[in-house]
Parts: sequence; structure tokens; C-alpha cells
Amino acid sequence: MTFPITYDDARAARERIASYLSPTPFRAYPQMAAQVGGDMTIFVKHENHQPTSSFKIRNGLSFMTALSPDERRRGVVAATTGNHGQGIAYGGSLLGVETTICVPAANNPEKNAAMRALGATVVEEGRDYDESVGVMQRLAAEGNRVIAHSTNDPRIIAGAATMTLEILEQQPDLEALVIAVGGGSQAVGALTVARELAPALEVYGVQAAGASAIHDSWHAGERLSRPRAETFAEGVATRTTYDLTFPALRAGLAGFVTVTDAEIAESLRTIVSLTHNLVEGAGAMGFAALPKLRDRLEGKRVGIVFCGGNIDSGMLRRVLAREI
Repeated sequence: MTFPITYDDARAARERIASYLSPTPFRAYPQMAAQVGGDMTIFVKHENHQPTSSFKIRNGLSFMTALSPDERRRGVVAATTGNHGQGIAYGGSLLGVETTICVPAANNPEKNAAMRALGATVVEEGRDYDESVGVMQRLAAEGNRVIAHSTNDPRIIAGAATMTLEILEQQPDLEALVIAVGGGSQAVGALTVARELAPALEVYGVQAAGASAIHDSWHAGERLSRPRAETFAEGVATRTTYDLTFPALRAGLAGFVTVTDAEIAESLRTIVSLTHNLVEGAGAMGFAALPKLRDRLEGKRVGIVFCGGNIDSGMLRRVLAREI
């Protein structure tokens, strides 16, 4: 089956998490459209305004609220570069579930601190996200814990889909949506909802050029892996495809582009200047991709997502100082 969840799964997830989260704004920014050029209207979904400053709180709460009483007693283990882990830890703190979060050894220290503040045990091991997944699997086996994979779980993807449910209520006539892809939960959630509510909506993916395994696989028509993921946008620093998301991305995306770290950094600086919103690298990628999609988006009502705002202060200084 190409799509790992149904529209009804997305609706059910929304019902489970509705009491914990308020809808985030979806605002038009004429200055951003002028910066890109061409004739398009740009709307921004402000997932950087979530309690954990990331859309992945939706994924985490969807997962945690779907656990059985036995699964809650066993505890949950996840792998992350930060935002998924914060979503899981946030859900655990609300529902009384013990959480262990595996992160790379050189992970964003401010994201690590945020997860610990939510009561999670943070295990720092591995050179990148993919190696932290291996640590997660080991700890799950040793402790009989429930795995909360950041992508390969229908409960996670259903949580991500709740974002597009909100978007299409806020702007039913939206014509295109440009989404950063790390594992693909956000984009697959959008595709699932669009099939039901807005079949003409075009969903585009964007990856970091230094972590482009899914983009490259999409264009090649076969699943590829890369030896490294090299980007300061750690929220999308993956180096492989995923069983539950790649088939849907391959079948549903209208297009897929990459952006360099320099382009992401310039996008981030422009976002801060024009909107006075803080975003991390992944949160700047939708806007960074618009010039590359300008011809296809001409005259359209286009949505992008500030999917996260958890950039650490040291990296933010480097970006603003034009060191990237």
C-alpha cells in the first residue's frame, strides 16, 4: 500500500491531541513574496509557535496518546536530533510515561537540555541520527521498551497530518505546499489529507543538498542511501529513505528540489528580517526552495512551513554573522 495512513487516521490523531494543542497561525507575508519575485501569494504555517517550537509535538502526542496501558508502563525510547525527542518527552510528561531519547554525540546541546527539562533520559551516542537509531533499537531490546521511530510509525505520520488538516481549514483554496523533508512524515501527512480534501493541491518536497538521499531516490526512481548527512539543518540530516514514507513521496509529490546550506542560511536571515520569527535550518528550507520552484508556482497561493524554531544560540550567531 503506497500510503501508510488514511484520512481517518489523521482525523483520529487530531481528536486525540486536540485538548493538548491549539491551532497555529497560517499567515500571509507580502514582503516574502516580493523577495522571491514572480506573482505568488505566500502563507506561512507557524509550527515554530508550538509549545516545543516544532511541528513534531504533533507526532509525539499522536504517538503517546495512542499507546495501550501496557505500552505506557513499559516506557518509550526514541532517536532524534531534537525535535522528535522533545515531542515524545512532552507527551511523556503529560501522560506519565517514562521516555529515553537517543541523540548523536555532537547533538544540539540546547535541544538536549530541553528534552531533559521535560523529564526524558537523554543518551548521547553515535555520529549522526542514523547511528542513534541503532542505539534506540539496542535499548528497546534490552529494556522491552516501545520504539517511537521518528518516521516509520503510522501514529507518528498521522500526527504530522494534523498540520495540513489545520492548513486547509485556514486556507481551503491553497494551491501548493512546500515542505522540508527529513524522514517525510510532514509531507506524507500533507499528501494524505490533500487526497481527501484538496486533490488539486500540489505538494513539493525540499531537502538539504548535503543530506539528499530521499530527493536523489525520488528522482532516480529507486531507494538510495548516502554515507554522510552534512548540513547545519540537523532536523533534516538523514541519509536514507524510509519504508513507510518513500513510496508515498514517490507517488504523490509534485516536485522535489534541494537547497544548499548557504541558501538555507540566507533564507533564515531573510525570515528573521521580514517576519521577526526565529526558525532553525529546517524551518527556513521551504522559503529557500521557492526561487527554484518560481516558474511552477507562478500566480498560485503557496504555503510554506516554519516547521521548527530550535536553532541553538551558537549556530544562530554564525548564521547572522554570515559565516554560513
